Amino acid sequence: MARDFNKVGFGMGYIIAVDQGTTSTRSIVFDDQFAIVGQGQEEFEQHFPNSGWVEHNPKDLLATVIATCKKALNDGKIRAKEILALGITNQRETTLLWDKNSGEPIYNAIVWQDRRTSKFCDKLRSDGVEELITHVTGLLLDPYFSATKLKWLLDNVEGARAKAEAGDLLFGTVDTYLIWHFTNGVIHATDATNASRTMLYDINESKWSSKICDLLNIPMSILPEVRNCSDDFGVCDEKIFGHKIPIKGVAGDQHAATIGQACFKPGMMKSTYGTGCFALLNTGQSIVRSNNKLLTTIAYQFDGQPTYALEGSIFVAGAVVQWLRDGLQIIKSAAETQDLAIQADINQQVIIVPAFTGLGAPYWNADCRGAIYGLTRSSGTAELAKAALECVGFQTRDLFEAMRSDWQEDSEEKPVLRVDGGMTSSDWAMQFLADILNAGVDRPKTLETTALGAAWLAGSAVGYYPPFDEFSRLWKSESHFTPMMQDQERESKYFAWKSAVEATMRV
Repeated sequence: MARDFNKVGFGMGYIIAVDQGTTSTRSIVFDDQFAIVGQGQEEFEQHFPNSGWVEHNPKDLLATVIATCKKALNDGKIRAKEILALGITNQRETTLLWDKNSGEPIYNAIVWQDRRTSKFCDKLRSDGVEELITHVTGLLLDPYFSATKLKWLLDNVEGARAKAEAGDLLFGTVDTYLIWHFTNGVIHATDATNASRTMLYDINESKWSSKICDLLNIPMSILPEVRNCSDDFGVCDEKIFGHKIPIKGVAGDQHAATIGQACFKPGMMKSTYGTGCFALLNTGQSIVRSNNKLLTTIAYQFDGQPTYALEGSIFVAGAVVQWLRDGLQIIKSAAETQDLAIQADINQQVIIVPAFTGLGAPYWNADCRGAIYGLTRSSGTAELAKAALECVGFQTRDLFEAMRSDWQEDSEEKPVLRVDGGMTSSDWAMQFLADILNAGVDRPKTLETTALGAAWLAGSAVGYYPPFDEFSRLWKSESHFTPMMQDQERESKYFAWKSAVEATMRV
């Protein structure tokens, strides 16, 4: 019987979404109303073998995915045979290389945060290849992406290059590694969003770039097949969960959040606030080249047709509140910052530039470090808490203006930013965000938008969830924040922020 997608609640069974992150793994079971009915979460160890190096044990990633899926099923009292499909969303750019025959990783996963290939990127830049890489991939030449990490593995792990050239090694981002192991080595594939973050994928031609692979001496035989986000990625081996579960949806975490926020129309924008912040602006079928050091990426791909996006990243968002708690130890919990911000002296303008690890888009300055401006003898915890929340809004405006400058499409509709992530629980922070952007801010009813995006990809592939146009109609806002700040105050505050950033980058 065909489902009636005009009604909420249209089927038996469930969808499970895996959200494999940088510090923990979560798995969530959704019902046919997009409601969470079971979930499980596990943290795993981070490895820092040298300064600037960040690694994960690949076996920890797989083990926590399987364990949290089982926890989610147990939490919801759901049997594996009731799961109609599985979706995967994952930390992007993290790089794995494993033996094709044994499935054993030849080295730890090199995490997206890892900077070990900085000098090699500098050499490539001095060789004059940055323009080529940016044109082909839409990305900036940076250690952040997978390509130079993969080259490092091939060049530095004993025997790796010879095994790769003999066809005995496989490369993948986290999604590919999970799929390969879930399917017992049957499927070696990724989706277009994860591929577009490797710095090896030609977003113009929708295929791996032989030019860049040749430049980096990477055998193309080790690369996975690239599929749509909602597609057939094989079937989980029955031994894992006690029942075969089809894998039907895959997207990198920020792309999955874009989907979960139903940002399907050109001009729609979402911003996710966690440790850092990632903002994506849907540019439709247009590849928009940034003049403001933003990234051009694939937002999602259905039926072989990619939809593109501009992306900007803020390195420090929620992390500045963590710093108040764990570094300065002036608050006990992040939740305190809202009340403190309300209590702060309105006549003080303390500004935190949280460049703890440099500044992201649109500055891309890795060398500057954090600073605080405007301190007086009466500045205290409340003023610092307010400044911590405000600096996230200021950085978002930097991205907002850069994106609107790059993507100059006429629209009669006022821009609205859809937000998700831990920081969005603060009404004060969201109101300030709306004020400083002079734009509406929508906080969704379902805050687990990343997992929801992965679930919708998988569920729509098996006819359990509606197509994207109907999914968009079902998307609900829990709170809408309307700008209330006067123009003069808004621009004065933003001018002070820009001045503080310029001063910080001069030091």
